[in-house]
Amino acid sequence: MKKIIYLMLAILSCAIFSSYVHAAERGNAEEAQAMVKKAVVYIKKYGKDKAYAEFNNPQGLFRDRDLYIVVFDMNGLGLAHINPRLIGKVTGDIKDADGKLIFHAQRKLAMEQGSGWVDYKWPNPVTGRIESKSTYLEKFDDLMIMCGIYK
Repeated sequence: MKKIIYLMLAILSCAIFSSYVHAAERGNAEEAQAMVKKAVVYIKKYGKDKAYAEFNNPQGLFRDRDLYIVVFDMNGLGLAHINPRLIGKVTGDIKDADGKLIFHAQRKLAMEQGSGWVDYKWPNPVTGRIESKSTYLEKFDDLMIMCGIYK
């Protein structure tokens, strides 16, 4: 009986530890917002070209676990993204797994409120799976500076 209890405690401990490790692998809403604010300051200080180079740097200041900066202009041109295939491309018609036009929702929010969150589904670069994502954005000049969290 003691062996069963010890085994159950060991399994429970592993499950609890695993959930803490999983949570630590993911960024949270506060961290995403802070990264966007840091990115806006970086653009103001160093200019757009230097900022885009840093945002696109896989080992740069703006990569943390599953958090990364994305920048689009208001026409949907990708200027910074973890996926280099989206940089320099007009991506305004990209849909998520449910058919939602992501850029259109982001642009509408940026134009109407200047900042906020947009929900959709997107591939997680850490897990490789399509996951629910919520992206925080701030409009800066003619840009949308964004960082999302996977749920």
